[in-house]
Amino acid sequence: MAEDKTKCQTCSQNQAGGCASESCTLPEQNLLGKLNKIKRVIAVMSGKGGVGKSTITGLLAVGMNQLGYKVGVLDADITGPTIPRIFGVKGGNLKATDYGIIPSTTEQGIKIMSVNLLLPNEDEPVIWRGPVLAGMVKQFWGETDWRDLDYLLVDLPPGTGDVPLTVMQSLPVDGIVVVSSPQELVLMVVKKAVKMANKLNIPVLGLVENMSYASCPHCDEKLELFGVSHADEAAQQMDIPLLAALGWDPQLSRMMDEGKIEGYSSEEVTNLVKILADGQGL
Repeated sequence: MAEDKTKCQTCSQNQAGGCASESCTLPEQNLLGKLNKIKRVIAVMSGKGGVGKSTITGLLAVGMNQLGYKVGVLDADITGPTIPRIFGVKGGNLKATDYGIIPSTTEQGIKIMSVNLLLPNEDEPVIWRGPVLAGMVKQFWGETDWRDLDYLLVDLPPGTGDVPLTVMQSLPVDGIVVVSSPQELVLMVVKKAVKMANKLNIPVLGLVENMSYASCPHCDEKLELFGVSHADEAAQQMDIPLLAALGWDPQLSRMMDEGKIEGYSSEEVTNLVKILADGQGL
């Protein structure tokens, strides 16, 4: 009678990791992502597009990296990816190992994974339906060779659709930073995002109001380009901290266009990262 190779001693003791026995017929273990040790996953979310969510993601990544943390950025905004451009990272040179795709690395050592790194041209459209987009995000999480990271920042697409839902349900998200701009219309939609996170029991670390004002280059007067800020009131209504109200800085916009966000620094951004680190255990 032929030996039942699926019940050998080695297999029964180590089925999850495969079997070293030459006579065993169990499939080899899938090694993708097995070396990844990611301590915390922070998602950056907005209810509406155009509020600077990717900008805040990039600034947080740079700030955390400057504090000595090992940082990665997962660009989950599949149909509108901008993370590679603002960091000056080019596509076309990704390599794969048994442990997954090796992410691109910025000049200062931040690891980046984005669909734009897989496309022949960065302006090539991604015309996929929701389930396919969500599946790609799962692959970026489980099939990328991130290795050791203190923080993985996830740049979510705007809204409360398939991809944000997939991230919140499939990834071990430790907290969410919500981004808005001063318009009351934007804040209304942001509240939807916060309520979504609450329903899924994901902690909301706080609110960042972007483009809260612009400073006059001649007299330093603060100009409220998008109306009077309601960030304090909105944060109180949503029962979350107001982490920062950041001004619009033309220098930052220029450096992002040039792919040099890692060279940008401001007291406001430094304080934002410190507030997160001190107040939220980042």
